[in-house]
Amino acid sequence: MRCLQVFVAAVLLSATVIVDGQQTTLAPGTVFRSGANLILVDVVVRDKKGAVVTGLASGDFQLLEDGKPQQILTFAFEQISGRARPIERASVLAGAAAGGPPRVAPGAAATTSAAGGAPAAALTSEDVAGHRLLTLLFDTSSMQPEDVQKAADSAIKWVNEQMTPADLVAVASINSSLQVLTDFTNDRERVQSALATFSGANSTAFGSVDASTAATDEAASQTDETATTDASAQELDTFNNDVRLRALKTLAEALAPIQQKKAILYFSAGMQRNGTDNQVELRAAVNAAVRANVAIYPVDARGLQAIVPGGSARQGSRGGLSAFTGSAVAGQFSTLAAQQETLTALAADTGGTAFLDANDFGEAFVQVTKDISSYYILGYASTNGERDGRYRRITVRLRGKSDAKIDAREGYYADRDFAHTAKADREVQLQEQLSMQIPATDIPMFVTAGWFRLTPDRYYVPVSLAVPGSAVPPAKGQEKITLDVAGVVRDERNFPVGRIRDTMTVPPAGADGLASRQVLYQTGVALPPGRFSVKIAVRENSTGQMGTFETKIVVPELKQASVKVSSVVLGTQLRSAAGRKTESPLVRDGQELVPNLTHIVGRNQKLYLYYEVYDPGQENGAPQVQTSLAFYRGRIKVFETPVVERTRIDAADRHAAIFQLEIPADRFTPGLYTCQVNIIDNVASRFAFPRLELYVR
Repeated sequence: MRCLQVFVAAVLLSATVIVDGQQTTLAPGTVFRSGANLILVDVVVRDKKGAVVTGLASGDFQLLEDGKPQQILTFAFEQISGRARPIERASVLAGAAAGGPPRVAPGAAATTSAAGGAPAAALTSEDVAGHRLLTLLFDTSSMQPEDVQKAADSAIKWVNEQMTPADLVAVASINSSLQVLTDFTNDRERVQSALATFSGANSTAFGSVDASTAATDEAASQTDETATTDASAQELDTFNNDVRLRALKTLAEALAPIQQKKAILYFSAGMQRNGTDNQVELRAAVNAAVRANVAIYPVDARGLQAIVPGGSARQGSRGGLSAFTGSAVAGQFSTLAAQQETLTALAADTGGTAFLDANDFGEAFVQVTKDISSYYILGYASTNGERDGRYRRITVRLRGKSDAKIDAREGYYADRDFAHTAKADREVQLQEQLSMQIPATDIPMFVTAGWFRLTPDRYYVPVSLAVPGSAVPPAKGQEKITLDVAGVVRDERNFPVGRIRDTMTVPPAGADGLASRQVLYQTGVALPPGRFSVKIAVRENSTGQMGTFETKIVVPELKQASVKVSSVVLGTQLRSAAGRKTESPLVRDGQELVPNLTHIVGRNQKLYLYYEVYDPGQENGAPQVQTSLAFYRGRIKVFETPVVERTRIDAADRHAAIFQLEIPADRFTPGLYTCQVNIIDNVASRFAFPRLELYVR
């Protein structure tokens, strides 16, 4: 299902059109044009035995939107056989490959490695009549080399044994950006050539960073100087899944002009939501696929995985009692489920199927081929003309056939018009972004939060926001660039417990100077222990572009913790906080620690790590808390700071021992590091080891 402003429907085999209440059958090749805002819904009808029901007319269907009957304006049935005219090379994903809008990965334009030659012609819906459109997408950023090889081998086997002239196949990959290796073609040799780039024997495509290898890290940290203008934007996606979700969204939007049902076979090793992901990006990717009539079929390339109580051979033996109490196995099952949950959601919400815990990927190709071979396309103009961005539920029924099974997508999100908003409505517009399921994502941004105890049942939660300077246009003349910020914090019942509203003025800078920096904003809210969500919308007031970020906040209950530790904040700069009245623990002695949201630092910077230990054990009225920082590359410890000891309480109001350690970043070679914070309470004989990741460039 998708929405068109100007609909040009190429009849696939035969079509029936309703004009002025009269049903007319059009000859193949006829083009119907309408200025209506049409919604397309693909429908598969099956009988009791699971066979596709053919021969239905538009009058056999009843279509409702939010419970209101809709008139079917266009109707077509697509049935694809193994024979079709050859289309050796076509241009559909050229926009995605060019790195233009929609954005794929900030700071890294997508590339294409399709064979050279004359420019390929752009495919239209009429051109692909009688063909299946299948995109093979390999997420090399998440898969191990052997998983990439296994997925590529299964794809090559399908191409050699089952691909027909009716199959138009494109091959793409996701690493730090979206790469289109070949556009749609039914030339087997061209598809095989693209898939061969994933071969481990050829040692080409997959470039996941091995944190234990210095040479690999140093090579990965080297970037072309021409790409530095968007470096600040690229940093936002280093430790989350947003780049993958944007790539899926980009592919879906590139496929939107083709009316027929399309499929993306997405090979990955799971997509675990780790708390630094933008929930809005997931919903935006799903909505783009639904509107473009694209079904996503995720395949877990790891195959069937064995859960071993003592851990697999990839890691060292487990210590403690977890291997005997069952907690280790439960943790492994929880991790696996979290990695596969997003894949399942992508499939369910777009009409696809997730293939998990299976070593034979051939079933995925069979299912995709079956799903996009026979279906009806219904087109209607919604009677609801409001462009409010709200969810519209679609119901398709079959008249007189109650025993038939109907497969159709459940709905879509309507368009929203921001272009003609009056100044008086701008505040309402900003607040409405916070209530929409699919708000604007034109401005890339990143939000993080921490926690610091104020009283046993009250915590200060600093909320930090970063917008890449490349997303902010430079000022013209004396004009000031301002960013409006609005946010809401909600509890588990979805009740608002805190609000954010502010306007930032961006210091004047040239286009080059601003693009290489980030615009940072900090605020905070006081919360009790519990689970919350924060959603922040930002509007750039000269162009009206907006961005939204939504993430979860977990404020822990520290009463039961063996060592009560706050969140660990990594920063790279201190700034004056003279005259500011705030309860933020990050403000001390007239200086404020500025958090580094992306955890990417330059070797010319200093690392500041700040954390607090609450209610430490005391002997003769004095605590004995020792701490140090250990830095690992993979499993190798490369640096450890001297031990620092606190024998007094630094903040009596919250009974906390405070630590702020400073380390020059030039001690590290470029690469990915895991920082382990070692905390030992000698009086209570307890310890804690929180960890965080950082990248030195």
